[in-house]
Formats: sequence, C-alpha cells, structure tokens
Amino acid sequence: MPDLLLIGGATDEMLGRMSAEFTVHALSEIGDLDAWLSANGASVTHVATNGHDGVSPQIMAGLPNLKMVSCYGVGYDAIDTAECVRRGIVVTHTPNVLNEEVASTAVLLTLACYRELLRDDAWVRSGEWEAKGNAPLTRSVDNRTIGILGMGRIGQAIAEKFAPWSPTILYHTRSEKDVPYQYVDNLRDMAERSDILICITPGGDATRHLVNADVIAALGPNGTLINVSRGSVVDETAMISALQNGGLGWAGLDVFEAEPHVPEALRALKNVVLLPHVGSGTVETRAAMGALTVDNLLQHLSDGSVISPVPECQ
Repeated sequence: MPDLLLIGGATDEMLGRMSAEFTVHALSEIGDLDAWLSANGASVTHVATNGHDGVSPQIMAGLPNLKMVSCYGVGYDAIDTAECVRRGIVVTHTPNVLNEEVASTAVLLTLACYRELLRDDAWVRSGEWEAKGNAPLTRSVDNRTIGILGMGRIGQAIAEKFAPWSPTILYHTRSEKDVPYQYVDNLRDMAERSDILICITPGGDATRHLVNADVIAALGPNGTLINVSRGSVVDETAMISALQNGGLGWAGLDVFEAEPHVPEALRALKNVVLLPHVGSGTVETRAAMGALTVDNLLQHLSDGSVISPVPECQ
C-alpha cells in the first residue's frame, strides 16, 4: 500500500478509512524526524494534515515523491501552496461543510458581547443578583451596521444569519462580489461606519495585521470586533491596548496570533469573550470535515482527481 504521513490528529473513523488504503505513519510517533525522512520520505506520496500544523518546510523537502496534501480545515495558510504548485502537488481543504457552524460562532460571539453574557452569568453565580439587585443594562444587537471583512462562503453565511436582527451589512474584500450587500473598498472607512467588524478573511502574509491600530481606532470605543478567521489578521497588541484604554469597546475572539497561547493581558480583560478556536467545533461539522479530508485522499489515490482543491490548485 502507498505511504501516508499523518500530521496532527485524526478520528478513529478517519484512521480506519485511511488505513484500509494507505500505510499510515503518524508524525506524533516519529522520534528522529530527519532520520525517518531519510529512510522513508521517498515512499510517502500523500499527507493528511490540518490548517494549524500544515506541512513544515523540513517535511516538504524530505518528501520528494509527494503527490497530494489533504488539509482538515478550510484554512491552509500553514501549507506552502506556492511550493506545492511548483512541484505539482495537489492541495485540498474542507470548505462548505463548516460554513454554517463558523457563521453561528460569529453570531454567538456578537450576542455574547452585546448582551454581556459572561458578566451576567458571573452576576448570578457570585450571588451579586441577590445581594445587589439587577445587573446593569446591556445593548441591543438589532438594527446595527455590521462590516464583514471577507465575503466568501462563510462571510455570506454570517450575513444571512444576522438577517433576523435587521442589520445594515457592509463588506470589504479585494474585489466587489455579486452579493446583495454594500461594498466598501477601504477597510478603515468600513470600520468607521460599522458598529461591529467581523473578520472572516483567509490568513497568511497577504492579510497579516490587516486589522491594524488605525482600523481599530476607526471602529472606536463603542465598536465590537469579532474574529473567526485567523489570529494573524488582527494586530493583537494594538487590539489589547485599545481594549484596555477604551479605544475599542468589546471583542469576541475565536482565534489568536500564537494560539493556544493567549496573552495574560487579554485574558484579564472584562470586555472580551474568548473561545479556544472552536468555530467549527461541533460533532456534526467535524465529522463532515473528517469525511471530506479522507474522501479527497481516496479519490486522488483512485484516479488522480480531488473533490475540493484549494484555489491555487484549481
């Protein structure tokens, strides 16, 4: 059977399906990687990985006959796709199956910020309700202006899920889309016009710190920043400073620049809601992602085609 290198984890279902067609080598069980690559790298034709771990340059260089990389996740910025294209290696990911869940997480974070969910939960648990009376009032999410950074499949799902709250939807992307929302060609201008700024753009060098101190200042002291894309998209240091000094009102974050490390200064803030990168983290969605990850591998092994190539490989 052909050899497959597994980077990161996999469910029992995924492992069972992969092991039926491949000899699976788990990176987590390899001690001396250089020695292993020297002895076995030439036999590996497929890699299964995830958006966080990707494929390191060391591993990429050590797999001279690699034909395909299947990524568990929609984001794939940890994979050097330019090098893969140069070498004729097909890269796939798992779009669409997680759109709705990530969109729901964006809504969840927005509502949690606006209605002070964590504060009021603590108010009840601590006994303050009984001792001090009603909690302070919160804000309504109805009729807000929402700026969405990125208007791909997930961005559109986010806009649709906010429809019951009667928002005005703005969006910023590299080029205008055929969608029923208002395009704004300058991110700072969109932030200035928005009550809520939601980040759902791909990661990577092209979008690193796209939401910088200037954009955060434009969003302002009454603004709410939601990030369900990649931590690298937001200048975390500038965001923390603004949250501390009142330059930004609230933040709901599912991703961080150096996750799982989250700065103590951010964890100490009361005006943030923090999630451990669980935007797609439901049993149903993760099962669908796992199935598509393996489906891509098996179809490529069967006839050389794939189901969901990344844009660079289409």
